[in-house]
Amino acid sequence: MRVDVFTLFPGMFSSPFAESIMQRAMTQGLLDLRIHNIRDFTTDKHHVCDDMAYGGGGGMVMKPEPIFTAVESVFGMDQAQPIAAVPVILMSPAGRRFSHQIAIELAEHARIVLICGHYEGVDERVREHLCTDAISIGDYVLTGGELPAMVIVDAVSRQVPGVLPEFAPKVESHADGTLEYPHYTRPPVFRGWAVPDVLLSGNHAVIEKWRKAQSAERTRESGKAS
Repeated sequence: MRVDVFTLFPGMFSSPFAESIMQRAMTQGLLDLRIHNIRDFTTDKHHVCDDMAYGGGGGMVMKPEPIFTAVESVFGMDQAQPIAAVPVILMSPAGRRFSHQIAIELAEHARIVLICGHYEGVDERVREHLCTDAISIGDYVLTGGELPAMVIVDAVSRQVPGVLPEFAPKVESHADGTLEYPHYTRPPVFRGWAVPDVLLSGNHAVIEKWRKAQSAERTRESGKAS
């Protein structure tokens, strides 16, 4: 899967994707992550990407020209897949709320594009005429769209065949609409807290029943029950 990320701060992506599962996925050729600096596509000597908002108000707004030029230039250099066939997603608090189901949906595409907003936001014409979707990772304010983009890349990549063991995506939290059951490991007793006897019984049918009940209870308690 190829993911193109357009950002004003490409350095933010270096460390998170140089470790663990994401790094292995890229090394194995399962994930092709390309970070593009929007400033590289400006035409002025100061590489300006923002301006004051029409109508007044505090904060600066990201200009449309560098973003359009950046995305169109990258696709122009790679004619293998037209931009019209690829989801172009704006990271925006006004977007639809990201979920496990959306991660699965996006993982069905061979390529996706993520645009990271910053400052007060992005010129609305980017959303209206360039993007095909807008996604938010929650109802709170972040400095920019870089962290949401990282979350989406991580969650979507886990659904790409080969990135995880085949069974893993099927048993994780949210895979069947519930949260995963509690896990325990050695020692059997830690500071007086014991592992539930059922997990030490060796009776796999009883263990599976316990796990399903725990998943259902944990989901109810979290308020995520459907």
